[in-house]
Amino acid sequence: MGFLDQLLPQLQPISIALLVIAVIFIYCNHGRTKPTKKLAPEASGGRPIMGHLHLFNDGELTHRKLGLMADRYGPVFNIRFGTHKTLVVSDWEIVKECFTTNDKLFSNRPGTLGIKLMFYDADSVGYAPYGAYWRDLRKISTLKLLSNHRIDTIKHLRTSEVESCFESLYNQWRNGEKRGGKEAFASVRMDGWLGDLTFNVVARIVAGKKNFSANGDVGAQRYKAAMDEAMRLMRFFAFSDVIPSLSWLDSLRGLVGDMKKCASEIDAVMATWVEEHRVKRISGNNSELEHDFIDVCLDIMEHSSLPGTDPDLVVKSTCLDMILGGSDTTTVTLTWAMSLLLNHPQVLQKAKEELDTQIGKNRQVDDSDIPNLPYIQAIIKETMRLYPAGPLIERRTMEDCEVGGYHVQAGTRLIVNVWKMQRDGSVYKDDPLEFRPDRFLTSNAVWI
Repeated sequence: MGFLDQLLPQLQPISIALLVIAVIFIYCNHGRTKPTKKLAPEASGGRPIMGHLHLFNDGELTHRKLGLMADRYGPVFNIRFGTHKTLVVSDWEIVKECFTTNDKLFSNRPGTLGIKLMFYDADSVGYAPYGAYWRDLRKISTLKLLSNHRIDTIKHLRTSEVESCFESLYNQWRNGEKRGGKEAFASVRMDGWLGDLTFNVVARIVAGKKNFSANGDVGAQRYKAAMDEAMRLMRFFAFSDVIPSLSWLDSLRGLVGDMKKCASEIDAVMATWVEEHRVKRISGNNSELEHDFIDVCLDIMEHSSLPGTDPDLVVKSTCLDMILGGSDTTTVTLTWAMSLLLNHPQVLQKAKEELDTQIGKNRQVDDSDIPNLPYIQAIIKETMRLYPAGPLIERRTMEDCEVGGYHVQAGTRLIVNVWKMQRDGSVYKDDPLEFRPDRFLTSNAVWI
């Protein structure tokens, strides 16, 4: 009998014993390992590099497409826009968690190529990263520019511009009447007219400029043309925003060059306005009644400073944020409100009756009248519920956190689908997809 023949029978018990010990060790060790963190479900159909981008190439609006995906995957799910992992949320309780419990972590916005090149990027209050600089800018905006006292101070500017715009509209109708008789009418694109109205009010408040009508301020008209071009360029797909490694394609197809050219035009107009205000302040020709946002910003920068920042850049970026935030959003809301009223004549009639009762026909509506116009307020709320000016809110988390019971890695982008959230049948139980302002006049109006 050879050596192996003698050894193998002895090894069998040892091998079995070692195997049993190994199994016990693995089992015990597995029980002690840290459990895998729970992740939100990811939408199916993702592809390497491009992620789920191809699913959004069918012409469907992004917020509607994400709403359909929420019906399938739930109110919290992951999606990949190119190389960027994104958490999509459409439940109000989870959204509340994002902006209360995790408010600081989700305070940053993901930048885009257009924001970076045309709108001062991290120097603006809207896109500056969370920190001392952002807190100072936010304090300036809320306490100095948008305080109740400041809003009351510039009330006459808003009123003046609204009156001028309506006078221009009336004259347009009168000119048509003269050409065609008493039954004549004037055709007006209301979205364009409302856009001019809101821009004119905001431009007057921010920079003391007028754009409406043929004799408007040339600088304001030049600025509005540049802003219209900027909005057009923002609608183009940018590789930089989804697949950074392909950012060179944006330069190759001319998008970067067009954006830089537009940015130069916007910055040139803003710089001219700031310099005009500075000259007026030095010469003493600046009326207190005409004190606009640029004047306020210059006052602030004279008595305080933001470390490592060009004062003129702060003024330009802050005022640009005010114009961007106050023009397009208001235009969209007013346009939808008018469309909804025209398509719901019974609601329009109730609004007329409330105005006739509370205001009459011999004067205009004043800010102080708003508390006495609950139905008008309900119309605005219902309009903004169904058609929010910003249907999607984007953020980016700075650190690992937990949202809705799911682990979210640092750097993950967050999309809040406001459009979907505000059509939630569990909250708006009475026909959530229908335009019904009366829902805000019921006993649960405060809750919703």
